[in-house]
Amino acid sequence: MIALIAEKPSVAKDIARIIGATQRNDGYLSGNGYMVTWAFGHLIQLAMPEAYGVANFRRESLPILPPDFQLIPRQVKAKKGYKADPGVLKQLKVIKEVFDQCDRIIVATDAGREGELIFRYIFHYLNCRKPFVRLWISSLTDKAIREGLDNLQPGECYDNLYLSAKSRSEADWLIGINATQALSVAAGQGVFSLGRVQTPTLMMICSRYLENKHFVPAKFWQLKAATVSGEISFTAQSTAKWEQQPEAIAALQRVKDAGQLAVKSVERKEANQEPPLLYDLTTLQKEANTKLDFSADKTLSIAQSLYEKKVMSYPRTGSRYISEDVFDEMPERVALLGQYPRFAGYAAGLDGTPLNRRSVNDGKVTDHHALIVTENLPGELSKDERAVYELVAGRMLEAFSGKCVKDVTTAILSAGDTDFTVKGSVMKVTGWRAVFGEQETGGDEEAASLPPLQEGESLPISNVELLEKQTKPKPLHTESSLLATMENAGKELEDAELKASLKDAGIGTPATRAAIIETLFTRQYIVREKKNLVPTDKGLAVYKIVKDKKIADVEMTGMWETALSKIEAGSMDADTFRKGIEVYATQITTELLSVQLSVATGETCPCPKCGSGRILFYPKVAKCSNVDCTLTIFRNKCDKQLSDKQIVELVTKRKTGLIKGFKGKNGKAFDASLVLDEQFNVGFSFPEKKAKPKK
Repeated sequence: MIALIAEKPSVAKDIARIIGATQRNDGYLSGNGYMVTWAFGHLIQLAMPEAYGVANFRRESLPILPPDFQLIPRQVKAKKGYKADPGVLKQLKVIKEVFDQCDRIIVATDAGREGELIFRYIFHYLNCRKPFVRLWISSLTDKAIREGLDNLQPGECYDNLYLSAKSRSEADWLIGINATQALSVAAGQGVFSLGRVQTPTLMMICSRYLENKHFVPAKFWQLKAATVSGEISFTAQSTAKWEQQPEAIAALQRVKDAGQLAVKSVERKEANQEPPLLYDLTTLQKEANTKLDFSADKTLSIAQSLYEKKVMSYPRTGSRYISEDVFDEMPERVALLGQYPRFAGYAAGLDGTPLNRRSVNDGKVTDHHALIVTENLPGELSKDERAVYELVAGRMLEAFSGKCVKDVTTAILSAGDTDFTVKGSVMKVTGWRAVFGEQETGGDEEAASLPPLQEGESLPISNVELLEKQTKPKPLHTESSLLATMENAGKELEDAELKASLKDAGIGTPATRAAIIETLFTRQYIVREKKNLVPTDKGLAVYKIVKDKKIADVEMTGMWETALSKIEAGSMDADTFRKGIEVYATQITTELLSVQLSVATGETCPCPKCGSGRILFYPKVAKCSNVDCTLTIFRNKCDKQLSDKQIVELVTKRKTGLIKGFKGKNGKAFDASLVLDEQFNVGFSFPEKKAKPKK
């Protein structure tokens, strides 16, 4: 019997159908010598500090450096802390039973770093020793699955991929847990989440926001002259920009006095624009954010759905290229889009013509090739799914199309010792730009077309005006610009040597960047204002505390990402990486524990139980800052949400005033005061009923 494990039920069912495992069972499918089961993403996680004997946030416990990490089933929130997810425990039991009954295992989790980790963590947690082989495919079409099953790879071929994934997982734990606890201990109030990639990303958003907010615009002036040649009118702007208005006015007068523009030079050249490369995940997310206003997380979710619907290749790719063997299939894919209404006319025009090879490079294909459509035409898709599908399909047609050719004319004109410049372009061959019919947008000084100007020619000035302008700050980050900055983190550095060493280093990976951005929203560090990413007061508070600390170092984060890639390639030892991370975690812990700050806001008061702590206010509870004190007051009391003020009154006076609007188990509303008894439990005190008057 052969076991096969997929990352989720829908993928397992597709593969099971192809291999003939059609009998439904609880948690798996069976038949034809196979038992097919599945995970639900990450079923296993690294144990939290409590598993290593470290409870609560204590200065003396930091840094926490487990000699060996323990694996536990995925946890969910419970009334008191966390507990193992019951659904996960049930499925793990099924997976163990399936593995126990089989001679070998086919690993069919997603073909990438996280997919490998999902399987290996399950495999090690269950203490399984069965041999396994790997199904490695870039799309979920029946053809791709069959070819993959005919070409299964030995499991050990992916050991380095697993070591890279495991190193990433442990590094995130070591840095995230220690940094979060250290800053929270130093702050003395609240929990401040920090992370290996999360914190540098927050730094990027905050620094751009503050740069934009504190930017002082500087005024400058330019001249704009209108003229005509033949029957074609056009305008040109001065190359000079004046910082002082009187100087600009003097130049304006000299131009008016001249009355004519002399053509100093005319340069004509043919401009060839090669088509864009195919999408990887990050470029798709950037484009979808710009054109469709989709978040990075939403785009990834839709791309994953299209992958599971067998109409798009594996989405979590970092490559913008395809290999020669995939290129051989492209004429058929282009012809297929001849049946897709939006692209039918354009795709038909490519039929029989040589396809552009710019996106073909075996050496630049990583685990997966660039995003392309599969051999299956989409059926019913949601509006959002169709929009993303058409981005990918359209980009594929663009990438394999001919170049766009334009005639570009640049002219320099002069009057009264001031030079003016104007640029015009005429499209000769539309090429790839015809797919979406998009025109390149020109600047203020660009004309659609220019008359045939000659050097030495004089043109009349019909009007000249003074333009008052001002310098502009860098715009606030959108998800599109943030993704670009994360991808090219090394390019932001000023040190030339560091910049060169981190030339291709980003922070995060195409597969994780969306989740990192979403984490910042969840932590309430940032919010969206239209398309812009804006830090909250909480986010800015964290920024100001850690901006100069190692945890915020973009360069270091980029170097870790490069190191993980080297582990995957087999050129770096995972243990060496782990030791480096432990040193780093120790450094940031020491640094953050030494921070002197107070972030207390709003209501606060001493703890009545221990006397040494103070009450900290959280969204769902209020509790003592002393980790050894057990005083906890839940905000929700009989369907009534207690305010900070009511809690302060309760702990200082041991009794509140009358609070209206509690709801009993029978659904009826009642009014009562809250009291804190001798054991510091919260109870009710009901108002005395007024005696009925005697008749």
